[in-house]
Amino acid sequence: MPPTNTPLAIDRDGQDDLIFLDEPPAEMPPLAQRGVWRVMIIDDDEDVHSTTTFALGNLDMQGRPLEFVHAYSAAQARDMLLVESEIAVILLDVVMEQDDAGLHLVRHIREDLKLADVRIILRTGQPGYAPEIDAIRDFDINDYKTKSELTRIKLYTTVTSAIRSYEQIRKIGDSRRGLNRIVQASTDLMALHGVRDFAAGVLAQAANLLNQPCSGLLCVQEDCDGGTLHAVAATGAWAPLEGSRLKLAGAQPLPALAARALAERRNVYTDSTVALYFAGKACRTFVAQLDVARLPTELEERLLDVFAAHVAVGLDNVELVAHLHEAAFYDTLSKLPNRTRLVEILDATLAGAARSDAVLALVDLDHFAETNDALGHEFGDMLLTAVASRLQHRLAEAGPHLTVARIGGDIFCVLGDGLYVNPANLLGQFQEAFNIEGQDVQLTATLGLVRLAEHDGSSGSDALKDADIALKRAKTQQRAGYFYFSRNMGVEIRERVRMMHALRNAFSQNELFVMYQPQVDLQSRHPVGAEALLRWRTRDGKFVPPDRFIPIAEYSGLIVELGEWVLRTACKELVRLRAAGHLDFTISVNVSQVQFRHPQFLSMLRRALDDSGAPPAFVELEITESMAMEEPDMLIEMLNQVRQTGVKIAIDDFGTGFSSLSHLQRLQVDRLKIDRAFVTEITGSSRGSSIAEMVIQLGRNLGLSIVAEGVEDERQAQVLYHLGCPLAQGFLFARPMPADELSDWLAGEARRSA
Repeated sequence: MPPTNTPLAIDRDGQDDLIFLDEPPAEMPPLAQRGVWRVMIIDDDEDVHSTTTFALGNLDMQGRPLEFVHAYSAAQARDMLLVESEIAVILLDVVMEQDDAGLHLVRHIREDLKLADVRIILRTGQPGYAPEIDAIRDFDINDYKTKSELTRIKLYTTVTSAIRSYEQIRKIGDSRRGLNRIVQASTDLMALHGVRDFAAGVLAQAANLLNQPCSGLLCVQEDCDGGTLHAVAATGAWAPLEGSRLKLAGAQPLPALAARALAERRNVYTDSTVALYFAGKACRTFVAQLDVARLPTELEERLLDVFAAHVAVGLDNVELVAHLHEAAFYDTLSKLPNRTRLVEILDATLAGAARSDAVLALVDLDHFAETNDALGHEFGDMLLTAVASRLQHRLAEAGPHLTVARIGGDIFCVLGDGLYVNPANLLGQFQEAFNIEGQDVQLTATLGLVRLAEHDGSSGSDALKDADIALKRAKTQQRAGYFYFSRNMGVEIRERVRMMHALRNAFSQNELFVMYQPQVDLQSRHPVGAEALLRWRTRDGKFVPPDRFIPIAEYSGLIVELGEWVLRTACKELVRLRAAGHLDFTISVNVSQVQFRHPQFLSMLRRALDDSGAPPAFVELEITESMAMEEPDMLIEMLNQVRQTGVKIAIDDFGTGFSSLSHLQRLQVDRLKIDRAFVTEITGSSRGSSIAEMVIQLGRNLGLSIVAEGVEDERQAQVLYHLGCPLAQGFLFARPMPADELSDWLAGEARRSA
């Protein structure tokens, strides 16, 4: 329905109103050249349409003319808003088909159509009618006027204000969207690896910000005088220049606008070319030039300025990122894949068809530490490099698709088809000596292998663990050998892990407890002490043998915490027994090698004695013979410090190892314990008491006390006594018993001897 040109009546008070009969409309320039502000008039009064158009139609706002869109009902406006775009202002009649049709339309515009930018000016021809307070509060309404208020000046002022608001909102929105694009562009760039890919990504993202095809080049200065640049990446018409050397002067010159940006250290924009300057550290300055079909807008220039600042940091650090990637996945010495990269390759192999024939082999160089110590670390590094080179090149020639990695100090790994990754082929690589600086070095290696087809786990880390298990088994058998992983070995390891977790849980749930086995004087049969023994009874009443859980405790390190608890428990029991009158009574506590080597062992010992009040002279620590002979110099110093606390030292299981008598003489110990195996031989072996007699005589010569373990019958006791052994423990005298039973047993023994 076309609007009428009928003007409103002249206001009787002479106010400036909407009648401009003396002002013919000026001819408008083409809208495509100038751009327009689109104003939508929604009103069921045709005269309002014509007078509004007449009043504003020949005026510019913010340098642009107005273009009007007309709707004569709320329903018609709903349909038109679905297809009309870039509406800046809506002049909306409140009362149309219904009294609140305009307010319902406002809700539809904001909530359903999600048009947040358009400015809405409510108008009403009924001076007494006002829109609902809720509508003004809940929706973004720019203004509310009665139609009688809207003189020419007031109408112009109201619409101009709304257009300014709309323009600011759009600029903010465009800036936000532009910044989001920059953030996304930066994120995409960081996913690229290497300077070339990163530089090509910069060109593509800059062109994308301008909505232009990508045609340009990006260069980096190669020297501090800036005379030579390297074209890192080039696309479009500039593609032939990629990789070439460009000069600021002379042959093969840098494109003019890029040279200008470099000289002026800023971004330069023209209607055909954009040059971006990326300030870098030291001499690593970058510059890019892009072809464009038009002069970038002010907003686009600002966005490119921000983008260039972001990219400058990225370009400056992309070589560092590449270096970090290299360090993360490749061994710095041999340049081979490291453990992390190998696990990735293993994961891919396990997931593919190559798994069925693939073998993973760990190659551990024998005695490399000794070579490294004897000839120096620099020589050792050259030797490792030579091993890496031989494995990589000779094995690669022998079989395709082999991966050689270095996963530890002197441990290499080979992954590939079992036809080539086998003991004969791998160990054969070490038959020829390695020549390092004119010196021939002969190496051998030990292998741990796993066939991936037989590997139970699904991850590369699990396969590597299996190969390590096989390698450890091979080392225990012989050097320069090999061992293939089997499922049984995996079962053993899993059982050890299960036991370790069960032991930790048992300790926290108080399933572990201390038993005491008395030690007696063989002559008087009077108790003189007891050995504290750690025991484990599960909730179902079953006992776990100590020879099963003690090694697990040592392996896991839990023995340190367990050992302290046993020592404290034994010290408290000693104090309790002394309070009951058993003053000449010693309690012995076993100490493992892991405990003894712990840096806080001495502090722990002193705290346990101080906290419990146990007299150190009646506390004895038992260490094994093998432990006493390992690193004797360190042990002698440690034992001296233990002796300074007043605590006694006994060597347990004596005779089962290979003691050095010279070392034994230097050790500050108080007692030797004859192992039960030699006590059994007294009556059950042709050798009889020979070893027990030897230990007793040795103890006498060194001035040490002797205790025999495992005495089970009277004949053994008599033989030991006549050989000169003063003390013994075993089932003949008493079995291990809880603390409360020990008190009763000692009380009974005291009554019998009274």
